[in-house]
Amino acid sequence: MQSTVTDLSILMARLEAVAREAGAIAMTYFRLAERTSADVNYKSGGSPVTEADLAVDRFLFKEMAVLAPDAGWLSEETADNADRLSRAALVVVDPIDGTTAFVRGDKRWAVSIALIEHGRPVAGVVHAPALGKTFAAHKGGGAFLNGAPIEVSPREELAGARIVSPRDKTEFFEKSAYGFTIATRAPSLALRLTDVAAGANDLAIASPGARDWDIAAADVILSEAGGLLSEIEGGPLTYNRPTSRRDMLVAAPRALFNESLALAKAAMKGKS
Repeated sequence: MQSTVTDLSILMARLEAVAREAGAIAMTYFRLAERTSADVNYKSGGSPVTEADLAVDRFLFKEMAVLAPDAGWLSEETADNADRLSRAALVVVDPIDGTTAFVRGDKRWAVSIALIEHGRPVAGVVHAPALGKTFAAHKGGGAFLNGAPIEVSPREELAGARIVSPRDKTEFFEKSAYGFTIATRAPSLALRLTDVAAGANDLAIASPGARDWDIAAADVILSEAGGLLSEIEGGPLTYNRPTSRRDMLVAAPRALFNESLALAKAAMKGKS
């Protein structure tokens, strides 16, 4: 499977429609500022999974099998299957990224869908229905929020930047000589990354432990908006690996990326 830009632009219209339909399913269980109406269970690690997550997952599996019939499948809410590793294409989804927020009635959650080809995301949608925001991008086509083009911050230096920090590194960044503004940390990692893509924040750093379904769609959106997403060692992320777990992540405009990466490494060592 090898998509052209024209193929991807046609696919994107349907991909956005699927994301919106998935969001509508989730919204039937969402209660603003109140606990969800969905049944809630807990995984072995203690993170919640709701009947809304599972309903959206089933819907996405069915719809994406039509859109990308030759692709493998990777989802937070589906048991992984090594068969995907032999596929040139992969669909990566998080039915509800930010389930804890969803459960408590916080708007900051999203449906995330990405199409991977030969290890890299070529199309992605991050749809946050409770916020009324849909981020979308495909390779070579630019990045968009609700249909309007978006770009990363034009900032050319880190001094004074607006940064989203891991909880355990906030003090490090507050005491930094850069004079950072510490931005509010959205529960959804996908939304933290798309906020960098849209220029709402200048830089985002995420603790180790994120999974591919948290980041794949936001990765292509950030790239098309003029930014980069990388693990701590640098270089483009590759997908459809045996493990979906990620090291510390850095998202920043290209102009700030090398300095941001060095900063993240310093934060890991606890050195300013």
